[in-house]
Amino acid sequence: MGWLNKIFKGSSHKVSEGQYNGKPGDDSFWNEPSSSLDALSEYENEDIDRAIALSLSEEEQKRAKAIENESHLEEDEQLARALQESLNVESPPRENGHNYHPLPFVFSSGFRICAGCNTEIGHGRFLSCMGAVWHPECFRCHACNQPISDYEFSMSGNYPYHKSCYKEHYHPKCDVCKQFIPTNMNGLIEYRAHPFWLQKYCPSHEMDGTPRCCSCERMEPRDTQYVTLDDGRKLCLECLDSAIMDTSECQTLYLDIQEFYEGLNMKVEQQIPLLLVERQALNEAMEGEKNGHHHLPETRGLCLSEEQTVSTILRRPKFGAGNRVMEMVTEPYRLTRRCEVTAILILYGLPRLLTGSILAHEMMHAWLRLKGYRTLSQEVEEGICQVLAHMWLDSEIMSGSGSNIASTSSSSSASTSSKKGSRSQFERKLGDFFKHQIESDTSSAYGDGFRAGNQAVLRYGLKPTLDHIWLTRSFPC
Repeated sequence: MGWLNKIFKGSSHKVSEGQYNGKPGDDSFWNEPSSSLDALSEYENEDIDRAIALSLSEEEQKRAKAIENESHLEEDEQLARALQESLNVESPPRENGHNYHPLPFVFSSGFRICAGCNTEIGHGRFLSCMGAVWHPECFRCHACNQPISDYEFSMSGNYPYHKSCYKEHYHPKCDVCKQFIPTNMNGLIEYRAHPFWLQKYCPSHEMDGTPRCCSCERMEPRDTQYVTLDDGRKLCLECLDSAIMDTSECQTLYLDIQEFYEGLNMKVEQQIPLLLVERQALNEAMEGEKNGHHHLPETRGLCLSEEQTVSTILRRPKFGAGNRVMEMVTEPYRLTRRCEVTAILILYGLPRLLTGSILAHEMMHAWLRLKGYRTLSQEVEEGICQVLAHMWLDSEIMSGSGSNIASTSSSSSASTSSKKGSRSQFERKLGDFFKHQIESDTSSAYGDGFRAGNQAVLRYGLKPTLDHIWLTRSFPC
């Protein structure tokens, strides 16, 4: 036995008799006659007992140490496995391009609290990000509530998101093609937006032939088909609801605006023909007019002073396949000069409020000519006409009217749309847009002229401003 060697080495006595490490029949170790341990002295027996007790004590310590070493070895193996697992997390989260790796070692149970479930994080995988530690299953997307295991994640406020969920919620989509607006060469999201409607769209749609509504200027979405008028203009379905399509349909609106002028003590005494025409007829009449100011590139109304023959729309057209105009019926109308104004022409197919604002503008041209306001500069004449168009729009929006034309119109769609709250709400928004167009016009005659005339009317009133124009051919300062 192992401990027997120790006894002998620890003893002050040597075994000099008997067999030691010998084998039966092996005579090579026999040097002296054998003797028995019983013959040892009492002193020697006590010495051996102490040696045996010491050896047993040391053996117990060895066993305890071995058990402790095995326990530490097992714990070390567990720690090593946990560390390996945490370092081998497939996709350590990264916030907006910044890596978030797990901690380089795993704390024992109770040392860290998961920020998601507020329970202890023991041995095993965990994440360290956003200034806290998490169970992998507790670090979840604020949108879909699924664990985030991607290499990167995005933040909005204090909430994490999958990059795909963040893109779905916060990356702008094009209102035209309905796709995510792509990034430019610098990695930045670049898009265009209408200054009033805030319609967002890819910059490429400004060059790919995407049509705009000729009334509200919004681009045609891919999932919607605008109405195509016979002159190539496009009209969105919302603007179509209150669009005025023929001359007879426009007469009630004409009476409304005449009443508006009478309310301003500016009654137009002569009966001036009002004709709704196509774009080609309007352009032809404009070429035949010797004098007059025209808002290029799109003229939508005209006050004539010369005798001409104009083609006017007699009956509201129908819409066929592809939302295209069909069965347009027109007739020639001979204008005779009975006064300074022979007719007012308005482009057909525009919503009631836009048609009315154009008519109010052209009516002011007629009033100025009939009252003898001559040799006015373009800025003064167009400016004060825009002021009256703006005033009429303001009165329409404030009064909440807009159903007059629809209630007496032959158009059932216009009548239906005007009675719906959603339609009237859009129409009020449309009126605000037309006011915005007048206010933000950048041309010198229509834009600067309106702003100068409007400032004068707000400061002095309409009649004093008109009196000043009569005397000085300019706006009062």
